[in-house]
Parts: sequence; C-alpha cells; structure tokens
Amino acid sequence: MNDFTTVIPRRGTGCIKFDRKPELDPFWVADMDFVSAPPILDALHSRIDHGVFGYPQPHKGLVDAVKNYVSRIHQTDIDQKHIVHLGGLVPAKSLAVRAFASPGDAVMTATPVYPPFLGVHKDGGLDLITTRHIFHEGQWRFDWEAMEGAITAKTKIFLFCNPQNPLGRVFSEAEVTQVAEFCERHDLIMISDEIHCDLILDEEKTPFFSACRLPERFQKRTVTFLSPSKTYNIAGLGYAYALIFDDTLRRRFEAAKGHTLPEINALAYYAAEAAYNDCEDWRQDLLAVLRTNYQTAKDFIADKMPAIKIPDMEATYLMWMDCRELNLPNPTNHFEQEAGLFLSDGAFFGEKGFVRFNFGCPTSRVLDGLQKMHSAL
Repeated sequence: MNDFTTVIPRRGTGCIKFDRKPELDPFWVADMDFVSAPPILDALHSRIDHGVFGYPQPHKGLVDAVKNYVSRIHQTDIDQKHIVHLGGLVPAKSLAVRAFASPGDAVMTATPVYPPFLGVHKDGGLDLITTRHIFHEGQWRFDWEAMEGAITAKTKIFLFCNPQNPLGRVFSEAEVTQVAEFCERHDLIMISDEIHCDLILDEEKTPFFSACRLPERFQKRTVTFLSPSKTYNIAGLGYAYALIFDDTLRRRFEAAKGHTLPEINALAYYAAEAAYNDCEDWRQDLLAVLRTNYQTAKDFIADKMPAIKIPDMEATYLMWMDCRELNLPNPTNHFEQEAGLFLSDGAFFGEKGFVRFNFGCPTSRVLDGLQKMHSAL
C-alpha cells in the first residue's frame, strides 16, 4: 500500500531538511517527506541481508534497468558504453565544467536556476554568464535576444535545466532543439540536467523531451544528466548517470574525473534498479498527490494571500512564489522570523523577492505551512 498521508517524524535523523535549522518548520530543500516506494525498500533489505559491502560496481540488473528506462520513457536506445555512472549531479556538473572548459573560459546559464548552476564555474576557474528567463504570455521562456547579446568568444558550456528548477517549466521539443541550435551556432557543449524529468504533473499536456532524443548532429556536443533520486526520494543514496553518445566527448568527461569523485555506494545501485523496474505505480500515485497539493496551494494562496503570485507550473514539487508585491525587504527572512518557516530564498537562485516552497509532503503539512505564511502576513 502506497502511503502519502502519514507524517513521518524526520527531525533527529541527520537529514539536512529538518536538522539544519531544527527550530524551524522546513519547506526548503528538494527532499520529499514520503517513504520511498516499497519495492525500493525490499531491494535494500535484500542487499543488506547479504551482509557484505565491498567496493561495488554497476551490476547487470542496474545497467539493464537504465537501458530499459531510457528506451521506455525517452524513446532512445542506448548501449552500456553510453552510460557514465555518477554519485550525484552536483559533482557531475562540476566535473563537466572542468572537462569541457579551461581557466579563463566562461559558462552560460539562464536564471533563476538551481544554485549549483551558479557556482560550479568556480571549480574550473571559469567566468559565469547569466541571462534571465522572461515571463511572456503566461509562461517562463528563454530570452533569446539577451542570450545572443551576452555570449562571448570564451563561452564554452551552456548549463540547461529541464524541467526547470525553480520555475517548474517543461521545455517543449522545439525549445530544447532551439537550445541545441544555440549551442551549435556558438560551439558550446550543452549540459542538460534532467533530474526532475519524471515529475511532470500532466504528462499528456506537457510531455517531456529529453536532450538524449536530439538528432545525431547535436549529440557530439550534448551531455544528458539523469537520476531516479528526486522522483523516488532516494537522493541520500547518491546515484545518477550521464548519457554521452559521442566517444570523444565521453572520454573527455571521464578523463576529467581524476580522483575527485567518490565510489558510488553499494546500496544506491539496487535502489535505482528497483525504482526503474518496479515503481511505476508508486510514481503515478505520487504524481496524483503532487497535483492535489499544487492545486490546494494555488487555491489557498489565491484566496488568502493574493499578493503572492504563482505562475502555472508544469513539473516538480517546488513552487516558485513571487512575493515582490508584499514589499518585504527579504520574504524568506520574514517568514522565518514571523512564522518559523524554513523556505528557499530566491536570491540563491538569482532572483530576489521570491521564495521556493516544497510541497512534496502530505497535504496536511502543505496546508499547515501555508497557514503559517498567512498568519505571518
């Protein structure tokens, strides 16, 4: 039985969400409060019962699960050699900027965006170029004119976030292709972080188009990052992977590893295998809960806090709240001091006056957090 209503006590378990600021009620980091799917727990128990935890490697079951997932969900057939197994996508982005650029070069991305996109350039001694997403006709979009104006001869990499965190956009096939064409035109490597791609709220209305599905001509400059971690709430186990079809590009990426990345732990591979093979019913139940939570939050805000604007979102469980009409010096600090809430500050994503609210939790907790926000206003 899939349970999305029980509130699980997490404080004191060593999780950053609840224990970083234990005096606050947390709705910040992208970590859900749901128990992972039963098949994942069964797979972990089975592996633990074996009792030996030596140095692991990706076993055949995991590799087959990834290949089948990519074929089934992303309509792309891959070989084992195309998969680069990784211990997480933040270190993977750091690895990418070191692999495909040299000190003094530049990395480009569009804001607001997940904070590590705005920091990994430092690991390679690179410059950062950003342009802002624009809100046009009720939708967040790329500002192509600004991007063309900001690009420099030293720009080597474009960091692409799809689905977009924190905006909740699912970029269309045409938009993904346009990003690829921009990268081709300016000779950039396209790094597509797609960690939230299995959290599309309406998969018929906004189907996801992965960069791994781009035409072959783009694949010599494309790296696609994927992981089951956000969808199945197993981020703490640390498993992700890159799909790199071009042999030369993949060798450059592998060569940059050096000794900087840790071994992937023995349990992570088995959790990922179970997630991809046996948890589709759990994922669909999760999406139903997230749709309910999203609509519940939208309705509450429209009724009780109309000064907070919530553009339509298409993916993730992370609501991007425009609080500028509240005229608060820092909305995040206000809600912390007046409501005891721990929210993500928009400034860290490159956009002051916004907060990010995590609704990946039982509906009762979503309402509790929103009520506290309302009381603070």
